[in-house]
Order: sequence, then structure tokens, then C-alpha cells
Amino acid sequence: MDKGALPPSGTDHGAMSSGGGSFASLRAYGRALAQTPRRVARRACAATAPGEEMSRVRARSGARMARALRWWDLVGLGLGGMVGAGVFVTTGRATRLYAGPGVVVSYAIAGLCALLSAFCYTEFAVNMPVAGGAFSYLRVTFGEFAAFQTGANLIMEYVFSNAAVARSFTAYLGTAVGVDAPSKWRISMPGLPEGFNQMDLVAVGVILLVSVCICYSTKESSLVNMVLTAVHMAFILFIIVIGFVHGDARNLTRPADPSQNPGGFFPHGAMGVFNGAAMVYLSYIGYDAVSTMAEEVERPARDIPIGVSGSVVVVTVLYCLMAASMSMLLPYDAIDPDAPFSGAFRGRKGMAWVSNVIGAGASLGILTSLMVAMLGQARYLCVIGRSGVMPAWLARVNPRTATPVNASAFLGLFTAALALFTELDILLNLVCIGTLFVFYMVANAVVYRRYVGAELGRARSAWPTLAFLASFSLVALSFTLVWKLAPPERGVRTGLLAACAALAVATVAAFQALVPQAHAPELWGVPGMPWVPAASVFLNVFLLGSLDRPSYVRFGFFSVAALLVYVLYSVHASYDAEESGAAGLDGGGAKVQDEACAV
Repeated sequence: MDKGALPPSGTDHGAMSSGGGSFASLRAYGRALAQTPRRVARRACAATAPGEEMSRVRARSGARMARALRWWDLVGLGLGGMVGAGVFVTTGRATRLYAGPGVVVSYAIAGLCALLSAFCYTEFAVNMPVAGGAFSYLRVTFGEFAAFQTGANLIMEYVFSNAAVARSFTAYLGTAVGVDAPSKWRISMPGLPEGFNQMDLVAVGVILLVSVCICYSTKESSLVNMVLTAVHMAFILFIIVIGFVHGDARNLTRPADPSQNPGGFFPHGAMGVFNGAAMVYLSYIGYDAVSTMAEEVERPARDIPIGVSGSVVVVTVLYCLMAASMSMLLPYDAIDPDAPFSGAFRGRKGMAWVSNVIGAGASLGILTSLMVAMLGQARYLCVIGRSGVMPAWLARVNPRTATPVNASAFLGLFTAALALFTELDILLNLVCIGTLFVFYMVANAVVYRRYVGAELGRARSAWPTLAFLASFSLVALSFTLVWKLAPPERGVRTGLLAACAALAVATVAAFQALVPQAHAPELWGVPGMPWVPAASVFLNVFLLGSLDRPSYVRFGFFSVAALLVYVLYSVHASYDAEESGAAGLDGGGAKVQDEACAV
């Protein structure tokens, strides 16, 4: 049970159990607001036990989600979620601006970073197979407030990016059929401000269609995703083969204009490769949505590790081959940063049709990534509703379809409304910060649970682990700042980077030697503890440091907005839910065990 579930003496527990509550009337809400400091102190760090998440908390959704997914469904969802339109844009920019042909290595580095984070997600998903993904993982580790802040930002990331991606579907579909889609298929609305005056009915139709599909059935949605992903993979392989057949290996080391641009496979050195890795990492975001399907996996202990890690490995191989194919088609300084693959065939005699094929492949990629993202965001919101910090109707699972219909429909309508009018292209440069921050938090949470323990009565002192996590993050931040700001002359930067790296290694080694593990996962655990999650923390801090100022402004804005929602609504709703839950258990209510979960 929640550590803060049992009512202290002197609280308004009697009002709760008698049908009152913080929102029963304006007077009741006023009393609740007056108690806000005490309730925040009581609830903010209240962490549920994993057993509670899988029993009493899960039971708030009513009907169960159907356990119908296997490892191949998860691999398909991972591929569909990652291989979207992003790779068709980020590859060109990373190659032209930073890495040159070395973008192949950039993709390998970004894939390694994604795999390390995937390991951290997998440990939680296998040992606590619920639909909440990172929200649930952080709730059982760091408490309600940390989970709410990260979950709220993640939901907004999903909504804005899905709306922007749906609008880009119109453009790529136009490329596939040879139509200037943005101008021909969007309706201009005079009188509205710039950026909000182009109605995109195609984007709205795509979002609503995907929403209906995911509301109907998770298994059928997975089958549709598998078909679309298979066709999309055929397009990807086509692009790879075309590049290797019609490309020239000399383009891997020779620029188009040697007088203006350096040559070689790494024209801008190691810094260019790592900066390119930070940019192309956007193409990997999406595998985290697979962990939100854990509650619907038939055999979590076997299927989740294969599904999550396997999809990241397959996508990394595909991305490296795509990057090599593109680099062979054109010298890196002649690549169109906005349309690298289709632009490579412009002017080639008899090859203009390839651009249409690429447009069709990107359209399918958008559909699959949109479906996986909307599946994931609905399950995040469903579990946020279960936790009591959002209205409980969002948590309801439809008994006929065994899907979170309310959450899916609400987010589908919200996303469609944004996609109808709003040009969100600029937000595609901002959406990754919340996701990277969540990856960072999950990696910290894995270490915390292993070395502190989370079960009531068995937890050891948290201070040594918290001190390690804080100091290691500071070392990673120092490395990032040196990388960005230190002057390269006379080897100053190289020396400082080496010192930071050595300090990071020493910090992890000292922690491993001095602090024994308090908890061993029963089914599957991250290998190489604590080195693997520490490497994930380090890489995510480094990637966060590569983002621009507007990204942090947006993150700060939504974090403040989430804080206000938590203080004015969520902490009171959570308090009411836990008080009524405690009364129900005291009255003889039994836990609802998830017996359908085979391992």
C-alpha cells in the first residue's frame, strides 16, 4: 500500500469515507486548499509498492486489458514506433552539418545509447508488467510528484509531436502521388494568425482513424501495425539497395567542394560524430512506448526483453545501412539537409520516380509511428488516471474491447484539434527533451531500486545511493559543459574531457565497491550493474546538453504548468483516492491479483 495511505489522526478521513471529498463543494475545496502544504508533504514522496501497482491500483480500471501480445508483436511495435519520418530528416542534417559520412558511426553510438536505456526500461517492465511505463516506474521509486511531473511532460510531448507528425503525413503523401499537398490539400482560413490559418483535414482524418483502431482492439492494432511495418521495411530495404547499387564508394571520403569542405570519412573529427549522434538520437525515440504495453504481454519475462532490445538492435542496423547508402549516393556537402534521400535522386536521369517511392515509404512510416505513439500515450494517461492524480474515468478499461477507450478517445480528439489548425513543425525540434529527461530518470530509478530496495520494512538508507546519483550526474554535466564550451586550442579541452571521464569511472567503481545491492530482480535484470545504467545516465545528460535554449524554455513552461495542476487538483484527488482506498481495505477489501500473467 502507499506509504501515505493510512490516515493520520486529525485528518478529514471521516468526510472522505462519508462521501465528501475535496471537490464535493466550493467549501470542501477551500478546506482542501488550506491543507495543501500538509497534503503535498504527505503525498509528494509517497511511493506505492510494485504489488500494489499490479493489484489494487490496477483494479481501478475495472476490466483487464487482454494479454494477447507476444515478442514478435513487440518487435513490430518497436520498429513501427522508431522507423518513422524522423530518419528521413535527421540523417541529412546530421551528415551535412556535423558528421559527414561518419554519420554511420553516429547512428551506431545513438543505437548503443538507446539500447542502454532499453535495458533499464526492460527490468522494470518485466518485474512490474503494468501499462504505465515510466510513470509507474518512477512512482514506485521516487514517489508521486516526480512521476506526475515526468508523466505530464511526456503526455504533452506525445500530443504535440503526434499532431505535428500527422500534419507531415499530408506533405509526404503528396510527394508519393506527385501533388503539392500542403498547398492543395490544406484549407486557408483568412483572418486567423499565421501558423494557425491552414486547416489540415487529412491530418485530422488520420488521427481519428488511428484512434478508432486502437480503441477497437490492441491485438488487431498490432496486426495492422505489423502489416504496415512490413511494407515500410520493404521501402527501407529498397532505399538501401538503390543507394548501394547507384552510389559511389568514393563519396565516403571525397567532398563535392574540397576547397571549402574537409575530406575523409570523419571530416569534422570526433566532435562531429558525437554531435551527429545527439541529432540522430531523435530517430530512436519510440521504443519506450513498447514498455507501456507490458500489461498486455502474454509472457512478460520472455517477450519484453526480446521485443524491446530486439527492436532497438534491428533499427540500429537499418539506420546504419541507410546512412551508408545515402553517403554513397552524394558527397556529404552536396546532401539536401531537409530531404536527403529524395533529393539524392533529383537530376538523375530516369530516377525521379524514386522520390515518389520514398514519399510513400515515409507516409507508411508516419502511420506506424503514429499508431505506436498513440497506443503508448493512451496507456500512460490510463495509469495516471489509476493513480488518482487525474480523473478516474480516464483509467476505465472497456470490458468489451479490453482497451483504455476513454484515454484513447480523449487524447485522439485533443491531438486532432491541435493538428487541424496549428503548424507544429517547430515543436519537432523541442519534443525530445521530455523524453530524454524521462530516460535519465528511469536509469537513475533502476540504480536506486537495486541499491536501496523498495519493499516496506526492507529498504536501507538511501543517502549513499542518492549521493552517488547526484555526484555522477554532476560529473556527466561537467563533461558536457567542457565538450560544449572549452576552447580546443593546445589540448585544453582534451585534457579536461579525459579528467571528467576518469572521474566518472572512478565514481562508479567506488560506488560498486562500497555499496552492496539491496535488491535482486526475480525475473530479469539490467546486466553489468551499476555500469550500464550509469552509462545511460551519462549519455542522456550529454544528449540533453546538446539541445537548444527554446527546448529548455518549453520544458520549464510545462513543468511549471504541471506543478500548478498538481498543487491545485492532483494532490487533493490523490489524497481522496488513497483515503477511500485505505477505508476500503480496512473494511475487508481484498487485493486483486493479476493471475493471468505468465512468466
